[in-house]
Amino acid sequence: MPRLLLVEDDATLAEALARALRGLGHEVTVAGSGEQALEVLGERRAATDLVLLDVMLPGVDGFEVCRRIRADDTVPVILLTARGDAVDVVVGLEGGADDYVVKPVEPRVLDARVKAILRRSAPAQPPRPHVHAIGDLELDTAAMAVTRDGVELSLTSTELRLLVEFAEHAGQVLSRQALLKRVWDYGFAGDSRLVDAAVARLRAKIEPEPANPVLLRTVRGFGYRLVKP
Repeated sequence: MPRLLLVEDDATLAEALARALRGLGHEVTVAGSGEQALEVLGERRAATDLVLLDVMLPGVDGFEVCRRIRADDTVPVILLTARGDAVDVVVGLEGGADDYVVKPVEPRVLDARVKAILRRSAPAQPPRPHVHAIGDLELDTAAMAVTRDGVELSLTSTELRLLVEFAEHAGQVLSRQALLKRVWDYGFAGDSRLVDAAVARLRAKIEPEPANPVLLRTVRGFGYRLVKP
């Protein structure tokens, strides 16, 4: 049973959404503020599979909560926002969120997003274990780990799967829609900003100079390409 931390300051909405998600097979813990969410996550990290995080929280808002989580944790985060404003979406994704949903949200839609993220967060057993050389990095697809000089990098499950996809198609241009389908497990036209934000976060961890990427190149009008070793 997926274990969710729902962070929502509207008690009525939180209870309704929690009840609906429990009815869909999830275990839900509710936090009413950003501060409480960070406290609960600190105490119950091993019992939390995913965080549903409202953006408009009193005190410490959802963007800041997400940034603090990402400072030392890779737990999946879905932002819940009452606005589909492009700036809010980009800020949230660049802060480390894995996905976002605009409220009001249909519980079954949210359930599908949660399950998609948890599927790709689950430990993978690739059919052909292999170690890829990416610049000064080594990507082990059996261990799902990336190391530099023997030190493992802290990548989220989304970033890891994105890097695996690029490594297994090194030299090929992968479109944003293809990546949404392969990495995000979305069988529909998703938001390409998810890809762009994840690529930016990945570059910040693997590129010598993220502002001038040499490993993961942008092919304007098409998508992205990882250079061949």
